Amino acid sequence: MSHDDFQTEPVRGLPENLPSGEEILWQGQPEWFALAKDALNFWWVAGYFGFLFAWRTIAGAATTSWTESATAASFFLVLGALVCLLLLVVAIVQAKATVYTITNRRVAMRIGAALTMTLNLPFRQISNATLALRKDGTGTIAMELAQDNVRLSYIYTWPHIRPWRMKQPEPALRCIRDAKKIAGILAQAAETEVNTPRVERVTSGDAVAAE
Repeated sequence: MSHDDFQTEPVRGLPENLPSGEEILWQGQPEWFALAKDALNFWWVAGYFGFLFAWRTIAGAATTSWTESATAASFFLVLGALVCLLLLVVAIVQAKATVYTITNRRVAMRIGAALTMTLNLPFRQISNATLALRKDGTGTIAMELAQDNVRLSYIYTWPHIRPWRMKQPEPALRCIRDAKKIAGILAQAAETEVNTPRVERVTSGDAVAAE
Protein backbone atom coordinates (compact mmCIF):
# COMPACT_ATOMS: atom_id res chain seq x y z
CA MET A 1 0.00 0.00 0.00
CA SER A 2 1.39 3.39 -0.96
CA HIS A 3 1.86 6.01 1.73
CA ASP A 4 1.64 9.77 1.30
CA ASP A 5 3.71 11.63 3.89
CA PHE A 6 1.71 14.80 3.20
CA GLN A 7 -1.79 13.34 3.17
CA THR A 8 -2.80 15.60 6.09
CA GLU A 9 -2.40 18.73 3.96
CA PRO A 10 -5.82 20.30 3.27
CA VAL A 11 -4.43 21.52 -0.06
CA ARG A 12 -1.41 19.92 -1.70
CA GLY A 13 1.66 21.95 -0.83
CA LEU A 14 -0.18 24.25 1.58
CA PRO A 15 -0.62 23.99 5.36
CA GLU A 16 -4.20 25.30 5.27
CA ASN A 17 -7.13 25.89 2.94
CA LEU A 18 -7.02 28.89 0.65
CA PRO A 19 -8.82 31.97 1.96
CA SER A 20 -11.76 33.39 0.09
CA GLY A 21 -10.76 35.02 -3.19
CA GLU A 22 -7.43 33.23 -3.53
CA GLU A 23 -6.86 30.64 -6.24
CA ILE A 24 -3.97 28.48 -7.38
CA LEU A 25 -2.46 29.53 -10.71
CA TRP A 26 0.36 26.98 -10.87
CA GLN A 27 1.94 24.20 -8.87
CA GLY A 28 5.13 22.31 -9.58
CA GLN A 29 8.39 20.97 -8.24
CA PRO A 30 12.05 20.86 -9.26
CA GLU A 31 13.24 18.56 -12.02
CA TRP A 32 15.37 16.15 -10.02
CA PHE A 33 18.22 15.75 -12.51
CA ALA A 34 18.35 19.48 -13.17
CA LEU A 35 18.49 19.97 -9.40
CA ALA A 36 21.38 17.49 -9.17
CA LYS A 37 23.30 19.36 -11.85
CA ASP A 38 22.51 22.90 -10.74
CA ALA A 39 22.37 22.71 -6.95
CA LEU A 40 24.49 19.65 -6.19
CA ASN A 41 27.16 20.18 -8.88
CA PHE A 42 26.75 16.63 -10.20
CA TRP A 43 28.93 17.01 -13.30
CA TRP A 44 31.64 18.86 -11.40
CA VAL A 45 31.85 16.06 -8.82
CA ALA A 46 31.86 13.38 -11.53
CA GLY A 47 34.59 15.24 -13.41
CA TYR A 48 36.67 15.61 -10.26
CA PHE A 49 36.77 11.87 -9.63
CA GLY A 50 37.41 11.27 -13.32
CA PHE A 51 40.39 13.60 -13.11
CA LEU A 52 41.72 11.76 -10.05
CA PHE A 53 41.43 8.45 -11.91
CA ALA A 54 43.27 9.80 -14.96
CA TRP A 55 45.97 11.48 -12.89
CA ARG A 56 46.61 8.36 -10.79
CA THR A 57 46.68 6.15 -13.90
CA ILE A 58 49.22 8.35 -15.69
CA ALA A 59 51.39 8.70 -12.60
CA GLY A 60 51.34 4.96 -11.90
CA ALA A 61 52.16 4.06 -15.51
CA ALA A 62 55.67 5.42 -14.97
CA THR A 63 56.55 2.40 -12.82
CA THR A 64 53.97 -0.24 -13.83
CA SER A 65 51.98 -1.19 -16.91
CA TRP A 66 48.97 0.91 -17.99
CA THR A 67 46.63 -1.95 -17.13
CA GLU A 68 47.97 -2.34 -13.60
CA SER A 69 48.00 1.40 -13.08
CA ALA A 70 44.41 1.79 -14.28
CA THR A 71 43.30 -1.11 -12.09
CA ALA A 72 44.85 0.48 -9.02
CA ALA A 73 43.33 3.86 -9.87
CA SER A 74 39.86 2.38 -10.40
CA PHE A 75 39.24 3.00 -6.69
CA PHE A 76 38.55 6.62 -7.60
CA LEU A 77 35.97 5.58 -10.18
CA VAL A 78 34.16 3.37 -7.67
CA LEU A 79 34.24 6.10 -5.02
CA GLY A 80 33.08 8.68 -7.53
CA ALA A 81 30.19 6.48 -8.67
CA LEU A 82 29.03 6.07 -5.07
CA VAL A 83 29.20 9.81 -4.40
CA CYS A 84 27.34 10.62 -7.63
CA LEU A 85 24.69 8.04 -6.79
CA LEU A 86 24.25 9.67 -3.39
CA LEU A 87 23.83 13.07 -5.04
CA LEU A 88 21.13 11.69 -7.34
CA VAL A 89 19.27 10.17 -4.38
CA VAL A 90 19.41 13.49 -2.52
CA ALA A 91 18.10 15.32 -5.60
CA ILE A 92 15.22 12.86 -6.05
CA VAL A 93 14.21 13.07 -2.39
CA GLN A 94 14.39 16.87 -2.36
CA ALA A 95 12.36 17.17 -5.56
CA LYS A 96 9.71 14.73 -4.37
CA ALA A 97 9.28 16.54 -1.04
CA THR A 98 8.98 19.97 -2.66
CA VAL A 99 5.87 21.72 -3.92
CA TYR A 100 6.01 25.23 -5.31
CA THR A 101 2.69 27.09 -5.51
CA ILE A 102 1.80 30.37 -7.18
CA THR A 103 -1.58 31.86 -6.37
CA ASN A 104 -3.09 35.19 -7.32
CA ARG A 105 -1.78 36.61 -4.03
CA ARG A 106 1.45 34.89 -3.06
CA VAL A 107 4.15 32.31 -3.64
CA ALA A 108 4.14 29.33 -1.28
CA MET A 109 7.02 26.88 -1.01
CA ARG A 110 6.72 23.57 0.82
CA ILE A 111 10.33 22.50 1.16
CA GLY A 112 12.52 20.17 3.16
CA ALA A 113 12.86 16.39 3.11
CA ALA A 114 13.80 15.78 6.76
CA LEU A 115 12.51 19.03 8.28
CA THR A 116 9.50 20.18 6.28
CA MET A 117 8.40 23.80 6.33
CA THR A 118 6.27 26.11 4.21
CA LEU A 119 7.32 29.59 3.16
CA ASN A 120 4.51 32.04 2.41
CA LEU A 121 5.69 34.98 0.34
CA PRO A 122 2.96 37.56 -0.39
CA PHE A 123 3.56 39.48 -3.60
CA ARG A 124 3.62 42.77 -1.68
CA GLN A 125 6.72 41.50 0.19
CA ILE A 126 8.60 40.58 -3.00
CA SER A 127 10.52 43.55 -4.36
CA ASN A 128 12.03 41.86 -7.41
CA ALA A 129 12.32 38.51 -9.20
CA THR A 130 14.98 37.22 -11.58
CA LEU A 131 14.95 34.28 -14.00
CA ALA A 132 17.99 32.12 -14.75
CA LEU A 133 17.04 30.08 -17.81
CA ARG A 134 18.90 27.04 -19.17
CA LYS A 135 18.96 25.73 -22.73
CA ASP A 136 16.72 22.77 -21.88
CA GLY A 137 13.91 25.08 -20.71
CA THR A 138 14.41 24.50 -17.00
CA GLY A 139 15.32 27.45 -14.87
CA THR A 140 15.30 29.12 -11.48
CA ILE A 141 13.15 32.06 -10.41
CA ALA A 142 14.73 33.87 -7.47
CA MET A 143 12.75 36.36 -5.41
CA GLU A 144 14.30 39.33 -3.67
CA LEU A 145 12.44 40.19 -0.50
CA ALA A 146 11.82 43.64 0.90
CA GLN A 147 14.57 44.71 3.27
CA ASP A 148 12.21 45.11 6.24
CA ASN A 149 11.14 41.46 6.13
CA VAL A 150 12.48 38.77 8.43
CA ARG A 151 15.63 37.32 6.92
CA LEU A 152 15.59 33.69 5.90
CA SER A 153 18.18 31.13 6.87
CA TYR A 154 20.34 30.15 3.91
CA ILE A 155 21.07 26.74 5.43
CA TYR A 156 17.47 25.85 6.30
CA THR A 157 16.11 26.86 2.89
CA TRP A 158 18.90 25.34 0.75
CA PRO A 159 18.75 24.27 -2.07
CA HIS A 160 15.59 26.35 -2.66
CA ILE A 161 17.58 29.54 -2.53
CA ARG A 162 19.58 31.65 -4.97
CA PRO A 163 23.21 30.45 -4.86
CA TRP A 164 25.76 32.50 -2.91
CA ARG A 165 23.29 35.16 -1.73
CA MET A 166 24.02 34.52 1.95
CA LYS A 167 23.83 38.05 3.34
CA GLN A 168 20.33 38.61 1.99
CA PRO A 169 18.99 35.15 1.00
CA GLU A 170 16.57 35.02 -1.92
CA PRO A 171 14.11 32.10 -1.93
CA ALA A 172 13.88 30.50 -5.34
CA LEU A 173 11.70 28.20 -7.41
CA ARG A 174 14.65 26.01 -8.30
CA CYS A 175 15.14 24.03 -11.50
CA ILE A 176 11.51 24.09 -12.64
CA ARG A 177 10.27 23.02 -16.06
CA ASP A 178 8.97 25.68 -18.49
CA ALA A 179 10.58 28.31 -16.31
CA LYS A 180 9.99 31.16 -18.78
CA LYS A 181 6.25 30.43 -18.87
CA ILE A 182 6.05 30.20 -15.08
CA ALA A 183 7.94 33.48 -14.73
CA GLY A 184 5.28 35.10 -16.89
CA ILE A 185 2.51 33.72 -14.67
CA LEU A 186 4.31 35.01 -11.59
CA ALA A 187 4.93 38.45 -13.07
CA GLN A 188 1.34 38.92 -14.21
CA ALA A 189 -0.15 37.75 -10.91
CA ALA A 190 2.23 39.92 -8.87
CA GLU A 191 1.53 43.01 -10.97
CA THR A 192 -2.22 42.53 -10.63
CA GLU A 193 -2.04 42.01 -6.87
CA VAL A 194 0.32 44.89 -6.16
CA ASN A 195 -1.67 47.33 -8.30
CA THR A 196 -4.95 46.41 -6.63
CA PRO A 197 -5.69 49.02 -3.94
CA ARG A 198 -6.37 47.84 -0.42
CA VAL A 199 -9.65 48.91 1.13
CA GLU A 200 -9.58 48.97 4.93
CA ARG A 201 -12.52 49.70 7.20
CA VAL A 202 -11.92 52.45 9.76
CA THR A 203 -14.11 54.08 12.36
CA SER A 204 -15.45 57.60 11.84
CA GLY A 205 -13.12 58.88 14.56
CA ASP A 206 -10.09 57.51 12.75
CA ALA A 207 -11.25 59.05 9.50
CA VAL A 208 -11.53 62.51 11.10
CA ALA A 209 -8.14 62.18 12.77
CA ALA A 210 -6.53 61.29 9.45
CA GLU A 211 -7.77 64.44 7.72
